[in-house]
Amino acid sequence: MDFAGKTALVTGAAGAIGKAIAAGFIVGGARVFITDLKQDGVDAAVAEIGGACQGLAADVTKEEQVKAAVGAAAAAFDGRIDILVNVAGIVGQGKVEDLSEAEWDAVYAVNCKGTFFFTKYVVPVMKAKKFGRIINFSSKSGKTGSALLSHYSAAKAAIIGFTQALAYELADFGINVNCLCPGITENTGVWSTVSAGYVKELNLPREEIVKKFTAKVPLKRLAKVEDIVAVTLFLASPGGDYMTGQAINVTGGREMH
Repeated sequence: MDFAGKTALVTGAAGAIGKAIAAGFIVGGARVFITDLKQDGVDAAVAEIGGACQGLAADVTKEEQVKAAVGAAAAAFDGRIDILVNVAGIVGQGKVEDLSEAEWDAVYAVNCKGTFFFTKYVVPVMKAKKFGRIINFSSKSGKTGSALLSHYSAAKAAIIGFTQALAYELADFGINVNCLCPGITENTGVWSTVSAGYVKELNLPREEIVKKFTAKVPLKRLAKVEDIVAVTLFLASPGGDYMTGQAINVTGGREMH
């Protein structure tokens, strides 16, 4: 896809999905600014992605750090941020009666507050140019809750509501807002954490856990990082111009609503 002349800000870009999305924009000719929690992770991702990629660490739960990262991105791109992809997120796992307040708050802070903060500071930049594409990350678990993931499911459902509200709020400014609801995605930190938790809670080997999940998927496989990247780039491209307020399933048919 052709993103020549466009600029993109991608959060959580030291992780597998965020890094691959940033790389996809670079291949399409965009200039890209990335963030993640630690500067060494950001520097390593910038080096791996190559091209017109820059980055700065930011804790997405800290408003001043987010403000600084957005300011640095805008300064690097001549005052433009055309595309914001809010990938940054964490997952937690456990029975609801065992979850602590701190665990609940941490999942909400990274997934919801982080998405809010970056959106808050990027929107004025987009409004000034009367153009923007915001792509948030929800989850299959935000559509249909998942056992042992009650706080994560609740946070990801909140992202869908946030996305829909912004689609109405920002439409007159040429800003489209959508979100992705991926299913379980191979070779990601989320799947590593979740699968380890299910191995422990269900007392089954990892291979059996994978079989249990893929058996529920009509296409009979887990998502690949490339599947998620492809839909993200489409939403950011001219092909997504008439789409806003959508929560798009990328689940191999596991979710159909």
